[in-house]
Amino acid sequence: MARLENGGIGDGTQETGKSDVVRGALKSHASDAAFQTKSGAGESAAAVPKAKTERNHPVGSTPKLLFCAVGTFISFMVFGIFQERITRGIYGKSDRFTYTASMVFIQCVINAIFAKLVIHFTREPLDTTPRSMYGLCSLSYLGAMMSSNQALQYVSYPTQVLGKSCKPIPVMIFGVLFAHRRYSVRKYLFTLMIVLGVAVFFYENGKAHTKDEKKEIGFGEGLLLFSLAMDGVTGTIQERMRHSHRTRPNAMMMWMNIFSSLVLLAVISVTGEIFEVMAFIRTYPYVIEHLLTFALCSAVGQVGPRMRYEYPCSLNTYNQRQD
Repeated sequence: MARLENGGIGDGTQETGKSDVVRGALKSHASDAAFQTKSGAGESAAAVPKAKTERNHPVGSTPKLLFCAVGTFISFMVFGIFQERITRGIYGKSDRFTYTASMVFIQCVINAIFAKLVIHFTREPLDTTPRSMYGLCSLSYLGAMMSSNQALQYVSYPTQVLGKSCKPIPVMIFGVLFAHRRYSVRKYLFTLMIVLGVAVFFYENGKAHTKDEKKEIGFGEGLLLFSLAMDGVTGTIQERMRHSHRTRPNAMMMWMNIFSSLVLLAVISVTGEIFEVMAFIRTYPYVIEHLLTFALCSAVGQVGPRMRYEYPCSLNTYNQRQD
């Protein structure tokens, strides 16, 4: 009996030991699974910010940004040189190129062609903005270009650049009044610094104008003020387009220049300027090289600022040099 009891007790203890071993194994397995789950979650959490960082900072974004900035600077520098050479230069003994509408017409045609090429090669997404809005915006855009270029017949080039450096001011004012935009104090400060910096740079102690220019300086300044007002209107319409539709930057450039080209073609045809400028080109054939270089630099220079939408650090006043 004692032997049986001892055997029974031994068997019970052995069974209890086996149960404890099974429970321990199950607990160990559960702990390993939990650890692996936490580790996997940690790795996933670490992978998400990394992917997000890679999306926010794509490979090659900094070189691309620098390329756009340097390309824009060089393009508009050459643009300014040829703009002054065309409008302020002397051809032959005393002839001057005074055909502003024809010059802007060539500029708009080249801009439209270049924008179409960029859309084709970059496969820009579909633009949903109504063409009528582009037609309306092209009128103020054209008014700004025409008046600022015509002002060069009455004021010096530094004066014209000084006036156009104030472009962010009407753009921001019109944006607040009519497009209901809200800008930070920092943007107002940066705009003021840009204007003051250019003003100081171009200040020449009253030597910016010749005696002939001083007689008609009032009209030239009036043209610059009108150009700035048209810049403000253009910026406001563009803000409305971007908020109400899927407006694409290169499509905007193409359609606005197409409508402007059509208007200018009608103007130079009705006034007969197209025949006068053709006669001028026959007399001075090299002027066509100046006009094409001027227009091409204008088109190339506009691509860089339009690509700035990929970068969050830009000043959203749409302050592009198109005139």
